[in-house]
Amino acid sequence: MLKTVSVIGLGYIGLPTAAMLASRKLRVIGVDVNQHAVDTINQGKIHIIEPDLDLLVNAAVTGGYLSAQTKAAPADAFMIAVPTPFFDDLSPDLSYVEAAAKSIAPVLAKGNLVVLESTSPVGTTELMCKWIKEVRPDLTLPTDSNSPDIHVAYCPERVLPGKVVQELISNDRIVGGLTPACSEMAKQLYRTFVAGELLETDARTAEMSKLTENSFRDVNIAFANELSLICDKLNINVWELIRMANRHPRVNILTPGAGVGGHCIAVDPWFIVHSAPEQARLIRTAREVNDFKPEWVLQKVMTTVANHALNKPSVACFGLAFKPDIDDLRESPALHIVNKLADTYEGKVLAVEPNVESTNKLNAKAQLVSLEQGLAADIIVILVKHKAFASCDFSGKTVINVVGQ
Repeated sequence: MLKTVSVIGLGYIGLPTAAMLASRKLRVIGVDVNQHAVDTINQGKIHIIEPDLDLLVNAAVTGGYLSAQTKAAPADAFMIAVPTPFFDDLSPDLSYVEAAAKSIAPVLAKGNLVVLESTSPVGTTELMCKWIKEVRPDLTLPTDSNSPDIHVAYCPERVLPGKVVQELISNDRIVGGLTPACSEMAKQLYRTFVAGELLETDARTAEMSKLTENSFRDVNIAFANELSLICDKLNINVWELIRMANRHPRVNILTPGAGVGGHCIAVDPWFIVHSAPEQARLIRTAREVNDFKPEWVLQKVMTTVANHALNKPSVACFGLAFKPDIDDLRESPALHIVNKLADTYEGKVLAVEPNVESTNKLNAKAQLVSLEQGLAADIIVILVKHKAFASCDFSGKTVINVVGQ
């Protein structure tokens, strides 16, 4: 019987998961290296923006079911939800997973369950066993025996920022154990809060499934983004074109944007490319198309600046987050565009992001300003389709809108 769960990594996935488990009256110990996050959570507050999460965390902390700390503690089950970025050469950086695995190893006990949720290259779950074994050679793991001391599984998250609390419950989950017994134990954990179906498979298939889901989306977004480049060259309104084409009963073209961001779609396809570089030709090309889009937007802005009646007109970029109505700046194409523009352009560069009060990720040459201050700029560049921008009056301004009406 799993009574105590430790969640390693209290970010956009770990914290909602910890709160959800705590709402089911499980004792949850959240672990994060960020002292500010730990202190905030222990006050019953949250350090990220996610609808309904604040109420869930407050109730869990007030009820005594959720607490946070910076070091691992004994538990019945451990869930690892830490970042998995990539290096400059696009190879996966698994240092956070390794550090998390080695941090829990000293407190593991026979019968424990370890679940990796971080999006990872194929084979990472097995590597995690190796890292645990390095610290705890006394323990038997699934890579050693079919009757291990520690059960290990991979269960990727597949939630949408802005709807995380809802989708943690409703979405189907893939449970990939290193043995059938590992899968069954992991399913027992997820049954406590998941109303969707629990789909059992092996760890490698589960790892590849998450990468496949996001690569599929990346390829479809790349088609839309490439279409926007073609339409710009041919003087065609891409938004009208897509509306027309989507009237076909079997066509559903996505909406172009400033690029692709976030910790998943902008990253995961590279894990597949790294694992099978000769075979992943389409996936690589889609990534290249989407990575090029911010550069295209930047050139569009610079051309508009050069042709403007004013000398060095001010430019306000509306949106920094990687998608609408969230505060997440990870791999954001909008942030990349603003930072590059601030480095390139000698005029005033303003950034408007209603979901962020301050950030150290913004170029020092750019200024984070209010919506009203942004509207006073000579050129408006709409990079993210935030709801806060929908009612803005841009009349009389030079507007570059890369996200559509």
